[in-house]
Amino acid sequence: MEIRTGRKSDAAEVAAMHAESWRTAYAGIMPSSFLAGPLLEDRLQLWLGRLDEPRPGATLFVAEEAAEIQGFAYLILQSDGRLLLDNLHARPGRTGSGIGSRLLAHALGWAADEHPGSSVYLEVLHANTRAIAFYERHGALRTDERVCRFEQGFELPELEYAWPANSPA
Repeated sequence: MEIRTGRKSDAAEVAAMHAESWRTAYAGIMPSSFLAGPLLEDRLQLWLGRLDEPRPGATLFVAEEAAEIQGFAYLILQSDGRLLLDNLHARPGRTGSGIGSRLLAHALGWAADEHPGSSVYLEVLHANTRAIAFYERHGALRTDERVCRFEQGFELPELEYAWPANSPA
């Protein structure tokens, strides 16, 4: 498996995996009407925008095997100097196979090299206990708790986890 920087041509495949990952991981957590709605179209617009006009300090990494994307990680430099790990997904059916661990290690290594002294953090839904256990196994520390307000009109409790600057996954 190769981890490489994402490119514009990856948008459709990343969007499809993102939508399917949410439908799988968030079943019973997010409203079923939202997950059954135009999620793919929404994620496609998100990724086309992110890859057509990249934000300064943002980067996409994809894990690729046999010319197929198996997972991805996306980081965004924030105004406070921290890096938000906004997405970390393995292809549904491949979770638990090490893809997420490899992507996380790659992302944290990139952050340490490109943004030394910056911590990396993420936001995870409180009910996503599998993801929370994964982040804690990889050294993330809980740093905050709040409510996430979705533009589709629902709210869910979320937690913030962080890796201090230059910490291993």
